[in-house]
Amino acid sequence: MQLYTTIEIEQIKQGEDLPYLLEIMHWVKSFLGKPHPDLGRPGPVCPFVPHSLRSNSIRLAAIRTKDLYSDQLEEIVGRYRNLFLEMEVKEQELAINKAFLLIFPDIDEEGYQIIDSVQKKLKPLFVESGLMIGEFHKLNQSPGLHNPNFRPLRSPIPLLAIRFMVEGDLPFLLSPSDPHLRIRYLEAYLKCFSHKFTDETKFKNAHQGLALAREELTAIFK
Repeated sequence: MQLYTTIEIEQIKQGEDLPYLLEIMHWVKSFLGKPHPDLGRPGPVCPFVPHSLRSNSIRLAAIRTKDLYSDQLEEIVGRYRNLFLEMEVKEQELAINKAFLLIFPDIDEEGYQIIDSVQKKLKPLFVESGLMIGEFHKLNQSPGLHNPNFRPLRSPIPLLAIRFMVEGDLPFLLSPSDPHLRIRYLEAYLKCFSHKFTDETKFKNAHQGLALAREELTAIFK
């Protein structure tokens, strides 16, 4: 389970995975870490990336998937989740900026659904651990929060991103149509931030969303 910081990648001279690590590192710096005219709000596409780059808090790994089944891939990603939680961060400020980018160089466009399915399968477990996991690839159709025509989750090489959950993730946890899933997400969200909410509106919206999901679930079984 080899992980590289961006500084370490710049120091690598050769290796089978180096071109992919460099390509994603460039994409992080030039796309995620920069403003975009279609984003719909000021600031970089991912507001945490500039801080993460300055603090060297992003770690990248290239995962080879040849001859791997979906459940084997889920197990590998699950191990990275455990490693993410176990890795100590000396300063709290850096913890928020910590991220793992798991790159899958062997997966072509025909296999992008594997990335989507692994993310969908594992997301509840990640959210309940206080984490978020996001799927990125060239054909990702997920819209931006501030511009539905913008596609912020498109990357040149398919990858899964792991980071700590933040208060601003609430819209992503309110979005599932399945009330079971919404309840699971919102209960984890409220538990994660129960003693440290900085935005009272998000606190209220999360409780309202949880109440509505429970009402919806009750109505289904009537």
